[in-house]
Amino acid sequence: MRNIAGHILTPQGWRHGRLVFDERIGRLEEAAAADDAAQRYILPGFIDLHVHGGANVDIMEGGDSAATVARVHARHGTTALLATTMTAPESSIVRALQGIAPAMATHAAGGARILGVHLEGPFLNRERLGAQPPLVVEATLQMVQRLHAVAPIRVLTMAPEISGHLALIPRLVEMGIRVQIGHSAGSYDDGVAALQAGVSGFTHLFNGMSGLNQYQPGMVGAALAHAEYAELIPDLQHVHPGAIRAALRGIPKLYCVTDATAATGMPDGEYALGSQRVFKCLGCVRLATGSLAGSALTMDQALRNLVSIGLDLADASNRLSRYPAAYLGLRDRGQLAPGAWADIVVLDAALNVLEVYIEGVAVQLS
Repeated sequence: MRNIAGHILTPQGWRHGRLVFDERIGRLEEAAAADDAAQRYILPGFIDLHVHGGANVDIMEGGDSAATVARVHARHGTTALLATTMTAPESSIVRALQGIAPAMATHAAGGARILGVHLEGPFLNRERLGAQPPLVVEATLQMVQRLHAVAPIRVLTMAPEISGHLALIPRLVEMGIRVQIGHSAGSYDDGVAALQAGVSGFTHLFNGMSGLNQYQPGMVGAALAHAEYAELIPDLQHVHPGAIRAALRGIPKLYCVTDATAATGMPDGEYALGSQRVFKCLGCVRLATGSLAGSALTMDQALRNLVSIGLDLADASNRLSRYPAAYLGLRDRGQLAPGAWADIVVLDAALNVLEVYIEGVAVQLS
């Protein structure tokens, strides 16, 4: 059994003591604070439900790309993730999923656990593509079933206003897929109807969807008024801090994702995002047109950004671990509790990563 000491974030709040674990968490031994442990924060490992790449590798490349991306993000405290696709021809998506499936089955040492697929496209509105290429198609149950058979789809992004999509939502939910609204030009009423049909979230809230004004609340208005869950990119480039705070007040279990691309962890330069070319400069990732195109964010930086805009550490942690786990219905991840997987991140006083454990195994950070 391993053990680590410090300030431990449990489901009941902060405790000081020692966490004892092997592949799963055994127990918490409470103790008075000691100088050597007082500046160590022990949090549940981060769970990122929207990851396209990292270290000059893109999920859409197939092969061993998913395992490589999982190792990159593990060094930043991500202990579980969804490998996320781009809009592409079905054959290209299948190739990506054929690489994801074995990475899920084998779980490469030192890599985040890949929980499944976030299918972001091709079921989008071409009016709100963002960095997605113009290869959208109308969703069919048969196509989703074919893709789901290659690698399990846990989250699927779609524009519900597209003909046929609203009626399809309940069938996808029956398959165990969380359906999210994203890359949508739909109205507030479209969003409400989709939520009533079984939609459970919103993809990168505020980005790639119809915005809010007092006469046309749009998809953002539907989310703020009715959603329990939505994902948001807290790189402080995609969404203004004021808008983040508004979303925090409106959506009880708002959780954060990176939307990380191959540019993550790399110097400024040109990188792939599916079939698109993107450019990293000064920490920002854009298309040649200047439009934002995913991010170079890591989850540890997301945590520091949330704290920098006023969230306390426990609240910020919940939005990177507890809430995404709950969104996927995972009871044994996202919390430091007896019986849960020992997915752990240890931070110093400046919230820098000191140690990461994935299912009890330490990750080599350098």
